[in-house]
Amino acid sequence: MISVGDALAQLFALVRPLETEAVGLRDALARVMVRAETARRDQPPFAASAMDGYAVTHAAPGLTLTVIGDAAAGHHFSGTVAEGKAVRIFTGAPVPLGATRVVIQEDVTRSGDTITLRDNLDASDNIRPVGNDFSAGFTLEAPRRLTPNDIALLASMNIAKVTVTRRPVVALIATGDELVMPGEAPCADQIVASNTFGLFAQMLQLGAEPRLLPIGRDTVASMRQALDLAQGADLIVTVGGASVGDHDIVGRMAQELGLERSFYKVAMRPGKPLMAGRYAGAMMIGLPGNPVSAMVCGHVFLAPVVRAMLGLAAEPAKREAAPLLKALGSNGPREHYMRAQCTSDGLQVFDRQDSSLLSVLGQANALLVRAPRDPARAIGEQMEFIAL
Repeated sequence: MISVGDALAQLFALVRPLETEAVGLRDALARVMVRAETARRDQPPFAASAMDGYAVTHAAPGLTLTVIGDAAAGHHFSGTVAEGKAVRIFTGAPVPLGATRVVIQEDVTRSGDTITLRDNLDASDNIRPVGNDFSAGFTLEAPRRLTPNDIALLASMNIAKVTVTRRPVVALIATGDELVMPGEAPCADQIVASNTFGLFAQMLQLGAEPRLLPIGRDTVASMRQALDLAQGADLIVTVGGASVGDHDIVGRMAQELGLERSFYKVAMRPGKPLMAGRYAGAMMIGLPGNPVSAMVCGHVFLAPVVRAMLGLAAEPAKREAAPLLKALGSNGPREHYMRAQCTSDGLQVFDRQDSSLLSVLGQANALLVRAPRDPARAIGEQMEFIAL
């Protein structure tokens, strides 16, 4: 049995780089941009008015000026503003030659083509200088998962396409004779498959391309067929059957079918019966079958692996810290991921931590992390957690 840290290190070592592809900005949301992009022009590319008003050479209370033209966004004034003159200007319009400030329209009284500046003028020049946002050569660094803000910035940089990692294909295989699909009528000794549906949603959130394969039954022929259907995937994830019981066929059979196993069993709870390796050119991870165990392993192991496949940093799930709202007894020999609710006051750990209770996981928004043999903890102590 190895530690969580060692398991993650071995998983990252199994990751293979994926190909890249160019996508347009409309298809780039949440994709991982792997090549930095450089602005091709200044923004703004000219001195621009920040307000609606009048472009003038200088301003003083009571000054009277003659309006000689207009400037609007996309329509510049081609002449020069001389002393005693003004140009009606709108937000975003290029500031005409000769003008040094824009007097906002609220500070002006207009009569025909004549304006008079009022008392208590706004002190700002209300001009956005060339390159006020960024200059040509400004770089948006990579790798990064693109947000709507990033995409707006790329567009303003005059970038139409970006280079991203292609989405990793993740094949999800639930295993066990006891399982039926949601919507089917289970027999008295069967349950509804849930793990692969939760993992499917998680893979979508992470930017992968999940494929939900038929349930693998507890026979060699059925498992062989399921693994054959997974061909072409970058990552094969089996759920259940990785333990040591008589019917846990994945753990016994995978190596017979060619799995190059990296490790088996991790010192954590929930989630001890975890295995990983490479199979038929793909990375393979065998998760435990208990519903909460599988989902916790999804957050602790699968999510960091998929991020690494996408070209992001190979690092564990981000941890935060908050004070305990309830005392905890000492922990055992395995790293423990406890379902909890994180509020503005701190971490409230649920009393029931059985690995079959999805209802408790559904109420949780955090996994409190306890180190092996962590001593008893008092109310108010800071504890690390992974946000869900």
